[in-house]
Amino acid sequence: MEIPFSFRPRLVDALRGYDRVRFAQDLGAGLTVAVVALPLAMAFAIGSGLKPEAGLFTSIIAGFLVALLGGSRVQIGGPAGAFIVIVYDIVQQYGVANLIIATALSGVLLFVMGLLRLGTLVRFIPVAVIIGFTNGIAVLIALSQVKDFLGLAIPKMPGDFFGILGALGGHLSTINPWAAGVALASLAVIVGWQRWLPAWG
Repeated sequence: MEIPFSFRPRLVDALRGYDRVRFAQDLGAGLTVAVVALPLAMAFAIGSGLKPEAGLFTSIIAGFLVALLGGSRVQIGGPAGAFIVIVYDIVQQYGVANLIIATALSGVLLFVMGLLRLGTLVRFIPVAVIIGFTNGIAVLIALSQVKDFLGLAIPKMPGDFFGILGALGGHLSTINPWAAGVALASLAVIVGWQRWLPAWG
């Protein structure tokens, strides 16, 4: 069976008739996305057990490839919070070098799935499964940040749910009141900003 396949990056058509006005619009959009995506990428890298520059490099390179090979003129590429738990567990068990290998293999699998048009199978996944997966990821990400939120002296955080609970419970006596105070103040500012700023406007 012959599989129909055509590949034409949107950039080829978008560059036709390109002028200063569109460049100014793209520059403004790019700066807006960068202000949000770059700090987020660094935060996701830290949450995954990597250095902040790893998030920067990944965000810049991935953004360039999405713009170069993407199928939409307004497509935005950026980090996904759901991958924090997966990346963290891979780094803890196998190291950064094997994370790169796993990422490359994932790209190959995604290419093959796109070639075979397997993305249509997503419609058969129940909504309850997707919601449960998303909520589970959110809980794991929140638990992984409790260590830094309270300033706990935990040398190495495990990647699984019960392991994280055990590590947090076993090191509650090492709480750093200064770190916890700064974290609580920052959280209060974020919550208060969202609650009271619309009222001031």
